[in-house]
Amino acid sequence: MVRSIITRRRLLGSLGAAAGSASALASGAFIGPARAQSVQKTYVLVPGAYYGAWSWHRVTERLQKQGHRVFALTLTGLAERSHLLNKDITLDTHIADIANLVEWEDLTDICLVAHSYGGCPASGALERIGGRVSSIVWVDAIKPADGQAFRDLVPFPIEEGAISRPAPKAIPPTSFNDPKDVAWVLSKVTPHPIGTFLQPVKLTGAREKVAKKTYIRLPKFQAAAMDKAAAECKADSSWTVLENTTSGHSVMIVEPDWLTDVLTKAA
Repeated sequence: MVRSIITRRRLLGSLGAAAGSASALASGAFIGPARAQSVQKTYVLVPGAYYGAWSWHRVTERLQKQGHRVFALTLTGLAERSHLLNKDITLDTHIADIANLVEWEDLTDICLVAHSYGGCPASGALERIGGRVSSIVWVDAIKPADGQAFRDLVPFPIEEGAISRPAPKAIPPTSFNDPKDVAWVLSKVTPHPIGTFLQPVKLTGAREKVAKKTYIRLPKFQAAAMDKAAAECKADSSWTVLENTTSGHSVMIVEPDWLTDVLTKAA
């Protein structure tokens, strides 16, 4: 498997060259742009904390225009499913959200894409649906080990009796380039069920058995958990590691064209 660390300025050229080289074709790391647009693929998109399927709308539209099947999830208790928020929602609930979608829609040959917190339930879901997944893309996502909870990797204080973490009321200026995006995101984020942050994930290695694995690091977003995940992937030749140095954490909103291009080549 080809492994690379690429800045945004070099990314498109580097991926194109890799797709044209015999070694990249033999490894199956990426496919050429013409084939990427002619072969229908199936994407399952998992949002990060406080987000819902709405956060993927720009990428969803672009992938669908290329003829791909796209299933963007909203996890239980968030966004349009925020009315379901309750104290009993755990990581297992969000794992079931992903796995049940895949199983009830009878999806196969999937590219599973996870953003941020979404790396936790997506990792757990692979224990159920790993045989249906042909590629994964972790977008600045948590990469937990067996027995780790989100809070182990991203510590935060817990308010006694709380069933959720409050939605952000402000966004760092480096996160978005357009003030309209800031206002839009702040109008959409909802409290996140706290139990999903606290429950350890049970893993037996299904994530690592996926044939094609890509990790995208967005270093403008400073987070030790993402630095750790990217470093682990760089040390593992079965992962392809990409860097985008111009986007904030929500690259699907800030640079949807860039991410769409990456996804069509990484699937």
